[in-house]
Amino acid sequence: MADYETIHAGRVGTRGLAIDEGLRAHMNKVYGLMSVAMLITAGAAWAISGLAISHEPTAYQIGADTYLTNLGYSLYASPLKWVIMFLPLVMVFAFGAMINRLSAAGAQLFFYVFAAAMGLSISWIFMVFTGMSIIQTFLVTAIAFAGLSLWGYTTKRDISGWGSFLIMGVIGLIVASIINIFLASAAVMFAISAIGVLIFAGLTAYDTQNIKNTYIAHAQHGDTEWLGKAAIMGALNLYLDFINMFMFLLQLFGNRE
Repeated sequence: MADYETIHAGRVGTRGLAIDEGLRAHMNKVYGLMSVAMLITAGAAWAISGLAISHEPTAYQIGADTYLTNLGYSLYASPLKWVIMFLPLVMVFAFGAMINRLSAAGAQLFFYVFAAAMGLSISWIFMVFTGMSIIQTFLVTAIAFAGLSLWGYTTKRDISGWGSFLIMGVIGLIVASIINIFLASAAVMFAISAIGVLIFAGLTAYDTQNIKNTYIAHAQHGDTEWLGKAAIMGALNLYLDFINMFMFLLQLFGNRE
């Protein structure tokens, strides 16, 4: 009996060690995918803004020495701006509907295309906010994100109950933001930004714990295709948490041109 218990304990310990190592590799892949997507978004936003904004006089003056190029006018002032604005939202819903039919490689490619579309959608920040303000806000967001994600990964507290309330909050933010496009109220925008920071801070911790728990629950099945797509979905969720927290903090504290 003692030998059986020793062998059983050894097998359990070995399996637990394998899951721990697999979890670390899974989380590293999630953060790696997210980091690549962030670089794509930053590169796309910077490159597009450079083509859209000029300090040489054009027909479209937007500041004392700032002008829109023809491309800039098309992106930010023509009806095309509505397509660019809502394109990432449409792609997120499409990704969720298609994920089960996509291969892991196809899902990863879609994620990176989405990251480029997000860069296009937020490229206007270089026209509105100072470069130093954007950098400072990014660093603050990165520090806050790292702390929140680490807490979500290490905490023993079950925060799965936060999910439904946070998702309801996101839906409310989307609706309020669309309404405020037409109201153009600074007070409403301030309230949306403040609440948005809190919601996506909570989602950062929640999504991190959910990625961890989901992996542990399914690791024993060894479904590498599913685990690959799960890492991409996890990276997408954390990417959205970071981007939204950054944008709301920029609205609250960014220095405008």
